[in-house]
Amino acid sequence: MSTVTHVQRSAHSRSRSQLVSGPIALVLLSIFCLLTSFYLLVSVTPLYAAAAGTGTAGAGLVTGVLLLGTVAAELASSYLMRRYGYRTVLAAGALLLGVPSLAMLAHGAMVIIVIANAIRGFGFGLGTVVTGALAAVLVPANRRGEGLGLFGIADTVPGVVALPSGLWLAGHVGYAAVVIVTAATALVPLAAIPWLPGRTDQADDHAASSGLLAGLRQPNQLRPALIFAASTVAGGVVVSFLPLAADTSRNLAATGLLAQALTATVGRWWAGRFGDRHGHARALMPALVIAAIGMIAMIWLASPIAVVAGMSLFGAGFGMLQNSTFVLMVERMPASGVGTASAIWNLAYDVGYGAGPAAFGLFAGFTGCPVAFALSGLLMVVALPAARRERSFTSRRPG
Repeated sequence: MSTVTHVQRSAHSRSRSQLVSGPIALVLLSIFCLLTSFYLLVSVTPLYAAAAGTGTAGAGLVTGVLLLGTVAAELASSYLMRRYGYRTVLAAGALLLGVPSLAMLAHGAMVIIVIANAIRGFGFGLGTVVTGALAAVLVPANRRGEGLGLFGIADTVPGVVALPSGLWLAGHVGYAAVVIVTAATALVPLAAIPWLPGRTDQADDHAASSGLLAGLRQPNQLRPALIFAASTVAGGVVVSFLPLAADTSRNLAATGLLAQALTATVGRWWAGRFGDRHGHARALMPALVIAAIGMIAMIWLASPIAVVAGMSLFGAGFGMLQNSTFVLMVERMPASGVGTASAIWNLAYDVGYGAGPAAFGLFAGFTGCPVAFALSGLLMVVALPAARRERSFTSRRPG
């Protein structure tokens, strides 16, 4: 294949209204398989490490190195995509996510588990950034929000399905079966690579200024990323602590998290359609308010209605922010910088997801979980002035 510019022009010449082309379908399949592979093992591996005699310390360590590997990949992905192209980075991500898991079958030593998870995290980070960039450049520009909303559905479903499936398989079939399915699923995107574009146009005059550090110095990239990070902090908090909160049962926590995942999917899709018609910056303030109300409602943690309603509202606002911030960041970059926008957005996601639970644990010890959940919602209220500035900034831009 030639450049992304050529692919976009070809897609527009076929039909301006065609949302799902062949390459887009392959990107959707790729992200679905990569995330399925990730989620199948993400809860099983800590159990495996603990069963190997390492206790909770070992379980925490394998999750920590997985996250560190992911963040390291996101820091490097912008350079790697510009240097080697999309196809090479996607192939590396699939291989690094899938193959190391097999090493844990060959040898169950803790050091092998830790190294394998660090490598898997790096592969996962590469895969999520490059598929996000591919989705952004391949969908028709006039339907980018809707197309990325569809990408968000493929991104969300594995977390709902594969996360509990991995635990079920491990309990009923065995750990080895989970590892084999995980490795095989991660390698599926390799079959899609020949039909995907290789790289952006090397003649792009902006290529030199499209690196990660250059992107982080641009307010029109940093502002949406920070707005999104305010919501990912709360996202990490609910996933980590809602099942542990003393006022909620396991069943209620599972119901709340399911409601959050489902409404986040709907919110992503709706925000894409709304943004394509009315501007993506217009969704930021309503999304923050909806998500904040959902988290503040968790102060009534003993009420099943408040938990499910709160998680539903938070999920809807969170999904809207996922789509709107990503589209804004992509639209403000030249073709050579789409990978950088994807990398910054994914960094905001993972850093917030990691920092949120760490800070929550400190606050909850003094305030209790209900108040700490509400404080997580107030962080999104603090982001409202930045969202209003985003709307003003976008309305002043020409054309």
